[in-house]
Amino acid sequence: MEKGKVKILILAGGAGKRMESELPKVLVSLKGKPMISHLLESVEKSGVADKPSIVVGFKKELVMDTLGKNYDYVIQDEQLGTGHAVLIAEKSMIDSDHILVLYGDNPYMTPETIKKIVDEHLKFGNKITLATTTLPDFKDWRAFFYKNFSRIIRDGNGKILKSVEFRDANDEEKEVLEVNPCYFCFESKWLFEKLKTLKNENAQGEYYLTDLVKMAIQEGEKIESISINPHEALAANSKEELDLLEKFSS
Repeated sequence: MEKGKVKILILAGGAGKRMESELPKVLVSLKGKPMISHLLESVEKSGVADKPSIVVGFKKELVMDTLGKNYDYVIQDEQLGTGHAVLIAEKSMIDSDHILVLYGDNPYMTPETIKKIVDEHLKFGNKITLATTTLPDFKDWRAFFYKNFSRIIRDGNGKILKSVEFRDANDEEKEVLEVNPCYFCFESKWLFEKLKTLKNENAQGEYYLTDLVKMAIQEGEKIESISINPHEALAANSKEELDLLEKFSS
């Protein structure tokens, strides 16, 4: 297959109100440097893309000044969900054939995983390739995953049926131990066509990127997943979760 050009889009527009900091969430310090810097280092080491694009919103000037001119920036004035954040980046992704979507508050994703997602995506010609992680339980530090992550629902043969957000999951689905950190690689043309059809009829009233999983499956498109270490899926939405991240190595 024709591999085409891969671009990386990093979502980094959040305020991080629960972080007990005036800083944008991605600039909160983790192990002595802004949280997003850990991810940016992994992106660079992966060799997947030359110049990532970063979606910024809250205190955008501060984020751009801190990170510098090695990145393309997309301004998200209104935060309406992950699907919306990717859609507004369409113009900056115009010359891409495939897009890897990552998040500025996921600091421990490794260069190897970044490369593996893209390699698998290109090798098999998928519309969507995603990373999932399977937990033994939701106890101890893994309790973080219970309310923060959508669940991967599969059929009896192991085929993915959908990815359902926790707030929209039923009691049975909430106990599923395979969760979705929402690291996605998409075929660009398909991605932007489908983003324009997303609905926000859910508990949060937001446009979810995860809804594209079910959409692709319903349309019979090719979608595959790779498994990653739970540590790589960790993020921080609060001071308590930031403290948890400090306990782990990058």
